[in-house]
Amino acid sequence: MKRFIYETLEAFRIAMTAIRANKARGFLTTLGIVIGITAVSTTMTVMNGMKTSFQSQLSVLGNDVLYVTRQPWIQMDDWWKYRNRPQINLEEAERLEKSLGDKVVAINPTVGTMRPVKYESKTLDDIFIKGTTDKELLTSSTTPEFGRYIGAIDVQNSKYVCVIGAEVKKQLFENVDPIGRRIRVGAYNFRIVGVLEKQGKLLGNFGGPNFDNQVAIPITTFMKSFGRSRGLSLAVKVQSVSKLDETQDEIIGAMRKIRKLSPSRDDNFSVNRQDSFLKIYDSIMGVVGLVGILITGISLFVGGIGVMNIMFVSVTERTKEIGIRKAIGAKRRTILIQFLFEAAMICLIGCAIALVLSYLLSVVIDTFFAASLSLGIVIVAVVMAIMVGIISGLLPALKASKLDPIDALRYE
Repeated sequence: MKRFIYETLEAFRIAMTAIRANKARGFLTTLGIVIGITAVSTTMTVMNGMKTSFQSQLSVLGNDVLYVTRQPWIQMDDWWKYRNRPQINLEEAERLEKSLGDKVVAINPTVGTMRPVKYESKTLDDIFIKGTTDKELLTSSTTPEFGRYIGAIDVQNSKYVCVIGAEVKKQLFENVDPIGRRIRVGAYNFRIVGVLEKQGKLLGNFGGPNFDNQVAIPITTFMKSFGRSRGLSLAVKVQSVSKLDETQDEIIGAMRKIRKLSPSRDDNFSVNRQDSFLKIYDSIMGVVGLVGILITGISLFVGGIGVMNIMFVSVTERTKEIGIRKAIGAKRRTILIQFLFEAAMICLIGCAIALVLSYLLSVVIDTFFAASLSLGIVIVAVVMAIMVGIISGLLPALKASKLDPIDALRYE
């Protein structure tokens, strides 16, 4: 064991001496490895950052909330299949709530439209006006930063009160307390009773509605002011995540009964859940990952060929040195380890340069996604570099280890 450790340390010393003696050649040899490792570590950093950001933004929907809508959020079939479905109305929402009873925590119907919002001389175009109820506080992460949210009394009496998003507050009331002031939504005046906490976009940098750019009003007021023809979306908060599938089946059964659908007819509504987005995301990221692996594989293959070529040159240049070492007792194993070490060290130096580049890139990427170069990615990069070094250095090392000492000493 002591001898093996000594041979390993000696191989490391000789490898470092050889690399230092040919700095320019060693640096150029590592370029392929640098590109390959930078590609794999940056790809993994981007994918991890995108997934973290995506999951963070998706949490707004709630992992224990089901959404009953006229059409599915993600349509994989022909759009014409869904266009003639009937809208979900308030009566159906009330009947569904009675049918499910205490099997669910709450059901909140919402409906929306785009309208200009005006305060004094300032006007914001295309603000999302959401008709909702007090139960939204139970079915979503919506929280008033100050003031209050829509109350049950507001809904029952169709009051003209509203709660504004953080972006609306910033643009209309930058240095003014908006509580109690009146804004004009479309053709109607509403009194502000609360301001929502900042929530961002539903899917962050992937697009989606901006929750900070909305005005929430009682759903009854919405229908009285903007009409009852728009379909509702029902947010159903289940008792626990473990009952998600069971409750989904309950909802489908109840809605089919409410709509009097015979067993032979398909559902004319959809039950959506947060993880449907995650499945699509994972599919997309799977394709991106395969492309990244392909690019990385090509880069590492080219880098490995470069390392192999330079190691053959190194074996040729040091043939006499190998002959002398064998003549004084060096074993084939010792020579083999020495050149494998040298090839692995070249790849590890390239890996170190690549990780520095990846870290700098991750700092830039972090301005768009929550990205960081994790320890797991570093370990994967180091293992890949060592493997490329061993594989690409194996043939030259075997050639060196099999040299006859007499022929090697005669080599000119």
